[in-house]
Amino acid sequence: MNTTLILQELIVGLATGAIYSLIALGYTMVYGIIELINFAHGDVFMIGSLMAIAVMSLLGINAASPPVGFALVAILLFVCVATMVICALLGVAIERVAYRPLRNAPRLAPLISAIGISLILEDVGKLWKGVTYVPFPQIFPQVTYTLGPLSINAVDIFVFVVACVLMVVLQWFVQGTSIGRAMRAVAQDREAAALMGVNVDRIIAITFFIGAALAGAAGFIYGLKYGSTIFYIGYRYGLIAFTAAVLGGIGNIFGAMVGGIVIGIIEAEASLISDSILPHGGSAWSGAIIFAILILILIFRPSGLFGQHTPDKV
Repeated sequence: MNTTLILQELIVGLATGAIYSLIALGYTMVYGIIELINFAHGDVFMIGSLMAIAVMSLLGINAASPPVGFALVAILLFVCVATMVICALLGVAIERVAYRPLRNAPRLAPLISAIGISLILEDVGKLWKGVTYVPFPQIFPQVTYTLGPLSINAVDIFVFVVACVLMVVLQWFVQGTSIGRAMRAVAQDREAAALMGVNVDRIIAITFFIGAALAGAAGFIYGLKYGSTIFYIGYRYGLIAFTAAVLGGIGNIFGAMVGGIVIGIIEAEASLISDSILPHGGSAWSGAIIFAILILILIFRPSGLFGQHTPDKV
């Protein structure tokens, strides 16, 4: 197989994997704090992509007359931050309405609630923007850089850099701030943290705030990269990001980052390999390969690559 094509797909996989990583972080943070798989998280990502379109529409931005220079940087930063804040508030509202009242209920109850919220958000997206693909204003310069035989799109570089910056900031926040220490304390032992004066409800709300904000950023850079979105995109990307979180070790922030990148690379390379073997629709097998990996992880290493085996809490 052509080495250039393999390296080219590696570049594509890094950018796609960065998006998966941002979404996976929300899954792993929430699970680490309250041991809940927030199945509505992928749809928060979808709402983020639609919200970014709405913010740009309110600002009167379109692909016909895109901003340039400093104005472009300012617009990109504003739209990204605005989308993150709106999605973060949505995440806090979901936690307060759908999860907090069920915190001490049997585990099946919040799981059903999460699925219900996911369906509600999908219907909101459907009613808001319709059932067809919604174009995302392509305001980012369509520039391609050449590195030997390889071609690298400027938007892929932007997506990867933004995702990496957000992940580094999150890692610093969790490891180096008092709120981050409180989050780690609640994740380790909620009751003991409360006895030490930690406001558990506040820390859980902050966790949802941060996770949903990262999903909003993922929705924004997804739109810039792919040029459109649709109401059901959160289902597919949510499942793949959940696979990434499990691969890295659910509850492990660094593991979610690595897992997303690895899944993105596997998806890109699997698509290339399956297309060469099965020319007619071979790329469809990339999804099957990803979820086959999930099954194998759950069978042979359920704690993931960076997870730790811990005794069940009583």
